[in-house]
Amino acid sequence: MADRILEFRGINRNHLGMYFEELGGRLVTDSFPFVYESDSWRAEILSEDELIFTKTFIVNAVHIRFEAKSQDELDQLIKNYRYKTTRVGG
Repeated sequence: MADRILEFRGINRNHLGMYFEELGGRLVTDSFPFVYESDSWRAEILSEDELIFTKTFIVNAVHIRFEAKSQDELDQLIKNYRYKTTRVGG
């Protein structure tokens, strides 16, 4: 089993969960850690914090553990997930 923990900032936790569902996962729990599972991978939304840079600039930070049966499957899962979380500025 291969795993990796990543942090995502500035994206709503509910949206992050929805992306797992779009990748074929199903929600297993309804509180932290929120667990999503498929036949070949598992993901846990571990925590959500606020990062305060100034009084008006506050960003959320969500920690997610990705797990897959092999390193190749893990790499593909993270690649697909990062594609969904990509935000392009203007």
